Amino acid sequence: MRKKITLVGAGNIGGTLAHLIALKQLGDITLIDIAKGVPQGKALDLSQSSSVELFDIKINGSNNYSSLKESDVVIITAGLPRMPGMSRDDLVETNTKIISTIGKAIKKYCPKAFIICITNPLDAMVSILQSSSKVKKNMCVGMAGILDSSRLKFFLSKELNVSIKSIEAFVLGGHGDTMVPLVRYTTISGVPIQEFIKKKLITQKKLNSILKRTQNGGGEINKLLGKGSAFYAPASSAVQMAESFLKDKKMILPCAAYLDGEYGIKDLYVGVPVIIGKNGVEKIIELKLTANEKQEFKKSTNAVRNLTNLAEKLL
Repeated sequence: MRKKITLVGAGNIGGTLAHLIALKQLGDITLIDIAKGVPQGKALDLSQSSSVELFDIKINGSNNYSSLKESDVVIITAGLPRMPGMSRDDLVETNTKIISTIGKAIKKYCPKAFIICITNPLDAMVSILQSSSKVKKNMCVGMAGILDSSRLKFFLSKELNVSIKSIEAFVLGGHGDTMVPLVRYTTISGVPIQEFIKKKLITQKKLNSILKRTQNGGGEINKLLGKGSAFYAPASSAVQMAESFLKDKKMILPCAAYLDGEYGIKDLYVGVPVIIGKNGVEKIIELKLTANEKQEFKKSTNAVRNLTNLAEKLL
């Protein structure tokens, strides 16, 4: 029997998610949105591409949360999008209410599903989603680190003029200005980035500007679009998480996951590398951090905790 993947929010990210999931044939898709006709229209449009792309999964649109029933995976993009000049944190009040409502619907209709949150401010929203849905903490995660790491890899591949497939890099911490790109763990075909600096293939100054650009990756796209926010790369990143769960791939992916003592952090969702398999987050990978990295990570987790506390108070 095919798996059921429900996408809550049928905007740009929701539509792109549905398209990618259909092309990969990961499961039947239900799009849910409060806007009348939008999920139904996108479902119909995508379904009409099936004879060209040769997929035979079912795609449905709905305006009712009861359509969450029997979902294996739920990906949430619903909420106010970030506009130019806004920080992710500016969205906290409106999106806390929306995410809390969705969480309660998940509790009612599919409490055993694997939940992926994309809505900003990401780390705080994952926490609200888990507490309102009451799903197991390892079955509720946030998509952030894959996207941030992907941006870093892209910028490095362009600067070094090498294949993006050769680059390994990842970002820790909150999905915001305090995110921590781990330079020490950045490699090109296994060769540490520091070797490229020594050989003068990239300067430290240029690398620092790339790290800064990574931290502001979403804001740069906001500014260019003039309205709305990034959706192609966020959708690809969430699909990678869903695929690792559905196919028990056990990929190591940086995600906003619940920490219970790991990295010295308790009772908080924040971005760390995890293994995702058929049981959700199956393991949190603890990296040895330098004193400076620990300091940066602590600054990031403090920002996440403050925002999470604010979101919880709003409820």
